[in-house]
Amino acid sequence: MQNFWRYSMLKQIDIPKEVEEIILTLNENGYEGYIVGGCVRDILMDRIPTDWDLTTSAKPEEVKRLFKRTYDTGIAHGTVTVILNNKHFEITTYRIEGIYEDHRRPKEVTFTNDLEEDLSRRDFTMNAIAYHPQEGFIDPTGGIEDIKKKSIRCVGDPHKRFEEDALRMLRGIRFSSQLNFTIEENTLEAIKTNAHLISYVSAERIKEELDKILLAKYIHKFIILHDTGILKFILPEVDRCFEVAQNHPHHVDNVGIHTLKAVEAVDNILPLKWTMLFHDIGKPEHKTTDEKGISHFHGHVEKSVLLAEKIMKRLRFDKKSMNHILKLIKWHDYRIKEDKQTVKELLYQIGEEAFLDFLKVQLADARAQNPVYFEEKEEKIKNLYTIYEEIKVKHECFTLRDLEVNGQDLIKTGIKEGKQIGEVLEYLLKIVIENPELNKKEILLSRAKEKYVQ
Repeated sequence: MQNFWRYSMLKQIDIPKEVEEIILTLNENGYEGYIVGGCVRDILMDRIPTDWDLTTSAKPEEVKRLFKRTYDTGIAHGTVTVILNNKHFEITTYRIEGIYEDHRRPKEVTFTNDLEEDLSRRDFTMNAIAYHPQEGFIDPTGGIEDIKKKSIRCVGDPHKRFEEDALRMLRGIRFSSQLNFTIEENTLEAIKTNAHLISYVSAERIKEELDKILLAKYIHKFIILHDTGILKFILPEVDRCFEVAQNHPHHVDNVGIHTLKAVEAVDNILPLKWTMLFHDIGKPEHKTTDEKGISHFHGHVEKSVLLAEKIMKRLRFDKKSMNHILKLIKWHDYRIKEDKQTVKELLYQIGEEAFLDFLKVQLADARAQNPVYFEEKEEKIKNLYTIYEEIKVKHECFTLRDLEVNGQDLIKTGIKEGKQIGEVLEYLLKIVIENPELNKKEILLSRAKEKYVQ
C-alpha cells in the first residue's frame, strides 16, 4: 500500500449513505472497501454516477455473511450484489486474472488481498482509481492526471490489455465518443495492431458498444472505428462507404462522412441513429458516373435495405426495431409531393409513427448534404409536417380504423366474408383519402354495393 498515490485532500465528494454503510461494515469487520471504476471517474469529472461499484479484500462468501440481502452476480469472478434500501450495489473481491484463452474472458481468477494488483488488471487508467471516504483517491496508474489531460490510456501494456479482452478496444472508442477524450498514441496504435481480435467478441456485446457510440454526444468520434481498422471487421458494409466519393451537386463528402453527419443530425433515438448509419450502405455497389463526371447511385435504396437486414440479423437486433429501421431505409429517399392526398397515402402505407420518423430521417439526410440546398429541403419537410398536422386537427381519415364502415357493415350489405372484405375496405379508403367529405356510412355502403354487390 505504500506505493499508492493517495489524494486525500484532492476532492471532497458526496457518496450515497448506502455506499458509506457498505464500506463502514467492511472496515469494521477487518476488510478493506473502496468505490472503484466508472463512478470514481465520473466524480473526478463532476458527473453524477449512475452506478456505484465497490471492490474489497473480503471474499464473496464473507461479503454474503456481512449483509442480509445479497445475490450472486458473477460469483466465479468474485462479484456479489448487496441490496440496501432497495438499491443494488455490486461488490467485487480484489482479484488477479489468469490466462485469456478467447480474447474475452480469463480462464480463471485468483483472489488477492492487494488493491494495487486488482487495479493493475483494469482496462484504462481513468477506470483504475479507487476512493475511500477517509483515505481519499488511490491512483497507482496515473489515472487522475490522464483525466485532467482528457486522455484514454491503457493500464500497462496496451497490446496485452487488448489481447486479454478485445472488447476493450471498442470500449476505448466508446469512452472517447462519450467523454470527448483523445486515445493516447500507444493505446491507439495497439488498437490498430489488434483490430482483428474484435472478431472473437460476441455480436451482442459489439452491438451494445455500438449502441452507446451512436448515442454518444461526440458521435464524430465514430470515425476512429474506421481509422483503426476495427470497422471493417464488425461493419464492413459501412466501412467501405468511406472509400466512395460522391461527385454530385447535392453532396460535398464521401458516402462515409455523409453517413456520420446524418447520424449526428438525427434525433438522439437509437432506431433513428441506426437508420442513418445504414441508409446509404448500398451506394458502393451502385455507383455509376455519367458523361459529365457526376455520380449516380440508382438502386442503392433497395441494396441498403438488403444489407441492413443482413447486418441486423448478424448483430441480433430485436424484430420490432429491425422492421422499423428497414421501413425507414426503404422510404428515406422517397420524393413525396406536398399535398394532402399524397401525405395521407404515405401515412396509410407506412403508419403514423414511421411517417413522423420519415420526416426526421429526411431532414437529417438533408443536413448532411450540400448546405447550399438545405433551406429549400428543410422548407419542404416543414410543409409536409404542416399538412400532417392539418390532417390530424381535422380528423381526416387515412387508416381503415378511421373509416365510417367496417367489415360487419359490408357483410350486412351482401358482400361475402373473407378476402373480399379487405379488398372493399381498401377501395373505400382510397375514395376517402381522395375525397374526405365522402367518409359517411351511407355514402360508403352505397359505393360498395355499386361496385361489389350484383
